[in-house]
Amino acid sequence: MFARALSTFHRSGILLLGAAVAAMVAMPATAQVAKQSHTAKQSHTAMQGTNSGKLTWTKGPDFLPKGAMMAVVSGDPSKSGPFVVELSFPSGYAIAPHTHPTAEHVTVKSGELWYGMGDDVKKSDMKALKPGGSAEVPANMSHYVRTSGKTRIEVSSTGPFVTKYVHAKDDPRTKAN
Repeated sequence: MFARALSTFHRSGILLLGAAVAAMVAMPATAQVAKQSHTAKQSHTAMQGTNSGKLTWTKGPDFLPKGAMMAVVSGDPSKSGPFVVELSFPSGYAIAPHTHPTAEHVTVKSGELWYGMGDDVKKSDMKALKPGGSAEVPANMSHYVRTSGKTRIEVSSTGPFVTKYVHAKDDPRTKAN
């Protein structure tokens, strides 16, 4: 019976009806994407405050050896949820083998970052990342880094961000100041 009713419509009428249904179905999804985009822009603007798009750099967190600088791009690494930070390191800076309970994505902005995987530093196994290069580090994967030249990286992950050193003696939080 439904087929008979449709047969009375001209083919272009059926196509028009199909396009109208598709547009109505897509409207809520389009509105949701636009809302998320607007919210993300507001959130980013709020994080930047009155810095006119410039990052505010502070001394690196206590889980990093002295000499690091950090700027929060978005989110809050100490709270639950996604975040992006930039880190700046002097030449020859090294971070001993450590892990994080969440995966991290690292992109080199300037300089050169050498990285390796495992519980012990093996310089022969380290690989270099140059500006524009990036790497994914899976959750709970032991890894270590060192820089060649002044280096700036971007790290995106999910908070709360926790760093656990493989060897307790390497943890800057336990070393005497």
